[in-house]
Amino acid sequence: MILDKLEGVKLRFEEVGQLITDPAIISDMKRYVKLNKEYKDLEPLVEAYEKYKNILSNIKSAKDILATEKDEEMREMAKMELDELEGQVSPLEEEIKILLLPKDPEDDKNAILEIRAGTGGDEASIFAGDLFKMYTHFCESKKWKVEVTNLSEGTVGGYKEIVMKVSGAGVYGVLKYESGVHRVQRVPQTETQGRVHTSAATVAVLPEAEEFDVELKQEDIKRDEYCSSGPGGQSVNTTYSAIRLTHIPSGIVVTCQYQKSKLKNLDKAMKELKTRLYNLEYQKYMDEIASKRKTMVSTGDRSAKIRTYNYPQGRVTDHRINLTLYNLPAIIGGDILEIIDQLQMAENAERLKEAGVE
Repeated sequence: MILDKLEGVKLRFEEVGQLITDPAIISDMKRYVKLNKEYKDLEPLVEAYEKYKNILSNIKSAKDILATEKDEEMREMAKMELDELEGQVSPLEEEIKILLLPKDPEDDKNAILEIRAGTGGDEASIFAGDLFKMYTHFCESKKWKVEVTNLSEGTVGGYKEIVMKVSGAGVYGVLKYESGVHRVQRVPQTETQGRVHTSAATVAVLPEAEEFDVELKQEDIKRDEYCSSGPGGQSVNTTYSAIRLTHIPSGIVVTCQYQKSKLKNLDKAMKELKTRLYNLEYQKYMDEIASKRKTMVSTGDRSAKIRTYNYPQGRVTDHRINLTLYNLPAIIGGDILEIIDQLQMAENAERLKEAGVE
């Protein structure tokens, strides 16, 4: 059954490989981009298929030797090889099952990541700043590019709000698990009595809209230019380089003020506006999936409490999968890959169950 499916995938892979060399396809950029992405998505599955076929063939050969060979040394070698090969079958089948699951088309996209201070006053802003540093360090470890597009500083440090674009391979597919309410329990810098307080910040991760995803009509956009208020030196703060775009039909407002060039700010603001409009539709898709799954790991619900960082106990708990780790300093320092890996495994198990694959 699995081999039949994989043979079909290989045939499609070869067909797409032919299509992307066709001049007629290359001249149709929208179709070429789509087919090129499909080719890259199918490649790991075809590689796994070839490996799987090779293992099954070698298992058959080893069994043939055991059935016909009289030489004890040859039989012993065949037995050892058979044990090793049979141990590879089950993990590879699990990998193939996951690769066969329909992929979220958004996973390969860049992301807009925004952090907003929630309940907790000044301490919430400080915590939002801690989360910003955590994500920045994590993105650096993945060799992803981070660009801050807008921020509002807290009164005693951190941020009331900070928005950044993260660019790289498969960014959204990794960072999407971070959407939701993050809660911190610790003695705030602003607390004189030494009492532990609970504060929160909301993280939203949006897949960045690509060129062909959204069509914007210029008459639907109101554009304002103003002087930047943030850091950046005199030339930033005294010229009308900051851009505010208002999408009249939806009421969505985006601002960008961190480039000296008005054109660069406008370009970034337009991309962010497209992303926010695209996400109005994407949110409906996420809600539809969430309604079908009982234990949805990556939901579009940004009001759900997903994680607690408890400083007195040095503990981080992810509430979606009841995962508790006692290495808070490393995690807040950007080492969040173990949590994301566990969330991805939980979601894959959930999706396999939903697809009826055991």
